[in-house]
Amino acid sequence: MKSSSSTQAGSAVPLILLWIGAILVLSVLLMIGFELILIEVNPIARPSVEYSPQTSSLPILQLGSGGYPITPTPFQPLPTSTPTPIPSPTSQPTLSPSPIPTVKIPASARIEAIRGFPQTLNLSCESRSAVDWAGFFGVSINELEFLSQLPQSDDPNKGFVGNPNGPGGLIPPNPYGVHAAPVAALLRAYGLPAENIAGLTIDQIKTEIAAGRPVIVWVIFGTMPGYALQYTTQAGEVISVAPNEHTAIIIGYDPQGVALLDGAAIYWRSWDTFLQSFMVLGNMAIIYRSQ
Repeated sequence: MKSSSSTQAGSAVPLILLWIGAILVLSVLLMIGFELILIEVNPIARPSVEYSPQTSSLPILQLGSGGYPITPTPFQPLPTSTPTPIPSPTSQPTLSPSPIPTVKIPASARIEAIRGFPQTLNLSCESRSAVDWAGFFGVSINELEFLSQLPQSDDPNKGFVGNPNGPGGLIPPNPYGVHAAPVAALLRAYGLPAENIAGLTIDQIKTEIAAGRPVIVWVIFGTMPGYALQYTTQAGEVISVAPNEHTAIIIGYDPQGVALLDGAAIYWRSWDTFLQSFMVLGNMAIIYRSQ
């Protein structure tokens, strides 16, 4: 009984396997057929993509050794950057400046509102002229006070030379007086815009007087012609000095001459007479610098 049962069981196994394989094949075929039916009914379900190669407009480069492209022309260096020239500005038309109107100097002028006083000492004429000139511009100064504040020197361009009450007509290092620079400096210390000038011209004198500004001038006493001498100071400087050096204030002029305030006296001198005396010390003067 046992051998018969085992034989029947062994013959049944291949039959079962055969049926299982058939069922699997049939299932696959059914699935393929169902998918084909879906494609025919609804073709969008699986769109076909057609590939069309794109043509490039770039030339095909042949590659040489190392993978670098072979250029048809020899290597050219990169162009150097040339700076773009900056255009020059368009030239503007040159404008001619308007002519500065010249101030016409009147033929004559006179300053009336000025008053002078006699000098106190023999050689204090410079201090007397200075304080009278300052008084005209509204600054009151005592003559001897002004004189005492001038520096002392053997050089009249640096300070007062000698005894201010000594005899006149001498030259340094004897009693003499003082030139324009120290006097102007002391006037500035009092707040006046005094400026010492050498070489003052006739037109400059006229301009000052016409503007109402009196001028202190260095002349020879009595407005005489006089003469200059060379003097060597203790410092070794050679300067010009003049015997009978003196000061006065020009307060007016006309075509023929000038009016001078000398201490308390006012007198007139022709241009020739005045200039001969004025030129001895190089047309030395003090003006009121308004600018």
